[in-house]
Amino acid sequence: MRVLGIDPGLTRCGVGVVEGVAGRPLTMLGVGVVRTPADAELGDRLVAVEQGIEAWLDEYAPGYVAVERVFAQHNVRTVMGTAQASAVAMLCAARRGIPVALHTPSEVKAAVTGSGRAEKAQVGAMVTRLLRLDAPPRPADAADALALAICHIWRAPAQNRLQQAVAAHRTQGTARVPGTSRNPGASRTTGASTTSRTAGTPAPPSTSATPRTSGAPDTPRISRTLKGPAA
Repeated sequence: MRVLGIDPGLTRCGVGVVEGVAGRPLTMLGVGVVRTPADAELGDRLVAVEQGIEAWLDEYAPGYVAVERVFAQHNVRTVMGTAQASAVAMLCAARRGIPVALHTPSEVKAAVTGSGRAEKAQVGAMVTRLLRLDAPPRPADAADALALAICHIWRAPAQNRLQQAVAAHRTQGTARVPGTSRNPGASRTTGASTTSRTAGTPAPPSTSATPRTSGAPDTPRISRTLKGPAA
């Protein structure tokens, strides 16, 4: 599995490519940063981000793209720029038909360091160790991009199994719909018998109950008739 991790940003957009599978040593194929001048027009900066990401996609041809999910922060202006760069990254991948996964910062930190509250220095140190690098990648945006790629490689199998389970559950639920005709049929049968009873067609009594019901009241009436004249 080859994954391009993207830590979106307008000024510095971290990119890193990692190859491998879960449970085995991973290999870094490339890492870097796509930069844009802060004094340039927004449209021009977004075009520069697009061109930079396209160049990485051309060079490494990843099978997946992992992008950091953007969350609202106090600095709205920074969040907007990050969200715009994130959209450009997803657009570049979707245009090529490459699956895109979004991971939150806490998910990435937890996957790489074991703690969702780890500092950037800890993330860089663990990335260096996991990829067997001589030194942590600089700047931190580059290390974060590699961490995103590592996170996706490790989490992808579980996510795929979950998606398959959800799809299978939906398929089974759809398949049950035609079979539900059995229950309505049973209710219709019950309803028919109820209707017949309401219409005044009771079920015939059992044969054993008939003599007891008819014979019990007749015997007292006969005895009262015989005693009347004698009195």
